[in-house]
Amino acid sequence: MPVTQLRAAPRRRVALAASAVLLAVTLPALSATPATATTTAYDTTYYATAIGKTGPALKTSLSTIISKQTKISYSAVWEALKVTDQDPRNASNVVLLYSGISRAKTANGGSTGQWNREHVWAQSHGDFGTATGPGTDLHHLRPEDVQVNSTRGNKDFDNGGSAFTNSGGSLTDSNSFEPRDAVKGDVARMILYMAVRYEGTDGWPNLEPNDTVTNGSVPYHGRLSVLKQWNDEDPPDAFEERRNDLIYTNYQANRNPFIDHPEWVEAIW
Repeated sequence: MPVTQLRAAPRRRVALAASAVLLAVTLPALSATPATATTTAYDTTYYATAIGKTGPALKTSLSTIISKQTKISYSAVWEALKVTDQDPRNASNVVLLYSGISRAKTANGGSTGQWNREHVWAQSHGDFGTATGPGTDLHHLRPEDVQVNSTRGNKDFDNGGSAFTNSGGSLTDSNSFEPRDAVKGDVARMILYMAVRYEGTDGWPNLEPNDTVTNGSVPYHGRLSVLKQWNDEDPPDAFEERRNDLIYTNYQANRNPFIDHPEWVEAIW
């Protein structure tokens, strides 16, 4: 614009332009939209005693609700995962959690090229192993490629790292694991389900989330701040909701409340 035109512009227009620039500089970046309920179908029945609560009261109420659970054996997990994680596009396959690969249901085992039972809450974080209880809870057990499962190991979850064979977009570094974008919220909700379900009242360790990635064998899992972000950025989809329903109706008779009400993550933590 020529100088003469700029000088002729009304003072108010110049002031407004300056204000707009200032706002663009000073306003913080927008955060992810908070997750909201995906279903209220169980609010007057299953979740009736939890509705309206927040903080520790909500956590305690949900723990009481979901602890009423039918437990299955570790060997029974094989067949259950073939149902809960069935590929919606191919009924003969399951979808592997971190890699996203569709693999034959019959290709389960412990060899290269097969899939096995991944504990999303690493079983060493609390040392519960594969015993009936947290070690066999379908709400955090998922099919995964044997080698990918080994790569994840017992690492805490966080952002960052490098790709690896069959990663499907997942990343890892020396002390953390980042799942592919499509299942980040799934992972967050599974970890936080475990933290509410296992409160140290039924012979198992009191599992809790924290904000570190060096938890080792203690009954903690991180990183909480990142898990909360993933819960907001990747809300429950049809696959995750179907899985929750199948575990409830066919196997354990309990639900993951953070799939039904992802906003409860922020209400508690």
